[in-house]
Amino acid sequence: MALLIVGLLLFFGPHMVSVVNHEWRDRNVRRIGELGWKAAYSLVSLVGFWLIIKGYGEARLTSEFLYNPPIWMSHVAALLMLPVFILLIATYLPCRIQHIAKNPMLVATKLWALSHLLVNGRVADIILFGSFLLWAGLVRFSLKNRPKRPLPQLPDSKLNDVIAVVVGLVLYAVFALHLHVILIGVRPFG
Repeated sequence: MALLIVGLLLFFGPHMVSVVNHEWRDRNVRRIGELGWKAAYSLVSLVGFWLIIKGYGEARLTSEFLYNPPIWMSHVAALLMLPVFILLIATYLPCRIQHIAKNPMLVATKLWALSHLLVNGRVADIILFGSFLLWAGLVRFSLKNRPKRPLPQLPDSKLNDVIAVVVGLVLYAVFALHLHVILIGVRPFG
């Protein structure tokens, strides 16, 4: 469990800088340069992400159950996951989905975390998915009180909504039917 917690701290540390003190972040970006900031941010986040994967892989097999969700909850989780990949794609495409969601990446993260909390009741699950849910909520709240930074995006097109839906649904199917079991070791659909 310690690896999971250290990984979460390392991963969320850089991701929380703008939430806690965006002026400090901006000063340091000016001081060490955009490339230097992104390199340090990425390195710490990647180490944290690797520790999360390793730590969760170990902890989920041995941690205690806090609750045992009913089997039908997996259907609810599957439905909540349906828009996740669409929203992830819409993050980088100027489209109506992006405009309505305001921050599609955060909405996708909240839906992903919530859906996984509904079907996983071990302590390690609650720590992992609960951390992501809490982080996404804090970031969304903080965005109301800080200047907006532009995200990298593909060019504007009237087809971007269609692209987001089609590519998102294909990714959902590929991940749910094949990649989830390969990468995570769990088959979402039986």
